[in-house]
Amino acid sequence: MFIGWGCNDDEFLNREPTNILLDNQVWQDEGLVLSVVADLYRRLPEYQTVNFWGDFATFDEAFASNFGDYWRHKNHEWSYDEWGLWDYGLMREVNLFIQNASEAEAGELAGKNRFVAEGRFIRAWIYFEMVKRMGGVPLILEPLTYDFSGDPSYLQYPRSKEYEVYDFVIDELDAIKNDLPDDVNVKSRATQALVLAMKSRVALYAASIAKYGETTPTVSLPGGEVGIPPSMADGYYQTALSASEELLGNSSYFLYNKKEDLSENFANIFLDKSNNPEVIFVRDYVQSERWDGRSNIWTLHNQPWSIAEDLEGGRLNPSLNLVQMFEKIDNSYEQFQTKDGEGEYIYYDNIQDIFADRDPRLAGTVILPGSRFKGKDVDIWAGVKLNDGTIVTGDDFGQTKVLPGNDTPVQVVGLDGPIDSREFSAQTGFYVRKHMDTKTGSGQRGLKSDAWWVRYRLSEVYLNAAEAAFELNNKDKAAEYLNIVRQRAGLTTPLDVSDISFDRIVHERKVELAFEGHELWDMKRWRLAHVVWNGEEVELSDQPGNAVEINTRVFGLWPYKVHDPDGPNHGKWIYEQIMPSQVTAAHRFRLGNYYSRISDNIINNNPKIVRNPNQN
Repeated sequence: MFIGWGCNDDEFLNREPTNILLDNQVWQDEGLVLSVVADLYRRLPEYQTVNFWGDFATFDEAFASNFGDYWRHKNHEWSYDEWGLWDYGLMREVNLFIQNASEAEAGELAGKNRFVAEGRFIRAWIYFEMVKRMGGVPLILEPLTYDFSGDPSYLQYPRSKEYEVYDFVIDELDAIKNDLPDDVNVKSRATQALVLAMKSRVALYAASIAKYGETTPTVSLPGGEVGIPPSMADGYYQTALSASEELLGNSSYFLYNKKEDLSENFANIFLDKSNNPEVIFVRDYVQSERWDGRSNIWTLHNQPWSIAEDLEGGRLNPSLNLVQMFEKIDNSYEQFQTKDGEGEYIYYDNIQDIFADRDPRLAGTVILPGSRFKGKDVDIWAGVKLNDGTIVTGDDFGQTKVLPGNDTPVQVVGLDGPIDSREFSAQTGFYVRKHMDTKTGSGQRGLKSDAWWVRYRLSEVYLNAAEAAFELNNKDKAAEYLNIVRQRAGLTTPLDVSDISFDRIVHERKVELAFEGHELWDMKRWRLAHVVWNGEEVELSDQPGNAVEINTRVFGLWPYKVHDPDGPNHGKWIYEQIMPSQVTAAHRFRLGNYYSRISDNIINNNPKIVRNPNQN
């Protein structure tokens, strides 16, 4: 009787739930809608970010000085499943958001047009992430619902052509621009500036694939799901250039230039949240005890071991491959000189002298031997060289031993290494500087870092404009835009028109945008990935400015202190080029890696989906 009475109580059955929000409640409250869109921003798909350092050691930018990640330098080939993305679950949520926001009463939902535009921006972002990984994907622009009829065929969409997805993204960005704020102080939500920056990048990617796809004719499908016709290249380049120039004409945005020390100025772009005119779009963080993505762990995991604020650090070691790409102030490329023409060691008075007169962005990107971080000296040196050529070193940080002529032990290896195969030591001779938070507590597990992850900044837009102008045979304009970026960096000799080449375009992106998540996508869109990462075990290139030089293994540069009390070089420094012993295989990028595999489960559920090429 009690159960029957309870279940027939209309008032009880019709009570609104107290543990969830109903649609009609959400879409009448701007604050609640903002919480929904914030969650969608949080879930934007990306490949490399500050919350997972390991992905930055997958290519030739860095070595993974962490026992559980040495495999990154042993695998000969990347899986065809690498970098894949096929997330129509998230896409359905976004389509529902757009639909609900569009149907909300404007009088009840303040900011309706902006919310709709943000939903469309997020959808465009996801489609861009999918097309650059998978090629053409089904364009589904409304939430689909199964009718339980037993026939799901009406839910099975074919793949769109690759260029159709790029065109959709560009068109969406155009459509939503005027419904977004033009506000330089908005960094973590979509703005008009972000629309232009993203349009610049998207169109440049499409243009490159159209132009350079001719060099890999088998990386295509007859239906156009993979591959873009070469005839479309110039149109996309012009779109990229126009979007870039429209943004560059916005006087609210300009390159960051607050600090007198040029290396510190460059590093501070990624740390300064106060009136930063270069940064366009970020994922922001706050210091937090929780491991839920509120704070970022880049500094915790990568801080120099000797000055770490917790028992964490030292994992990401920039490669000599990258370090030697930072040219000299006179615009010349040069490998680091360890020996003279007679094959004799060059002796340096100070440990940093070998890096003198280099592009200031180097020290803003990489912690070099002799550097300081958080006001403390970083101790990177590999051992002691005796006058008979013998090397004395240790197998633990800062180890001491008795040297000839001494009675007491002295330190024979840096407190940060490098020590071969010793995780967390600077096994290449370097630690990473970019994104490293200088605030006290940023390297503690209980706080971590609130440094933002910069997704778009103005410097990239200058480089996009330079590349598009170059490809449209306007070298004067390309030189102008490159020189603006280089001048801010501290390179005082402007590039001449005769200096502008494809190699120069590639070089500038590598040094300006290192550890910002561009390398893989740039090499893919230029169709250089299979050329540069070709599986050959070659020595370090002696032509760092050559875009097609093979670059398949990570190298390092180790400093040694000279111990020769009776000789003129006592206390000086020599350097040795090395390759960490954990680097046991050369990376090989196969033609099938240009587009990630579409899984059998997806194809079995939708027979209209065709497979990507070269993945037998």
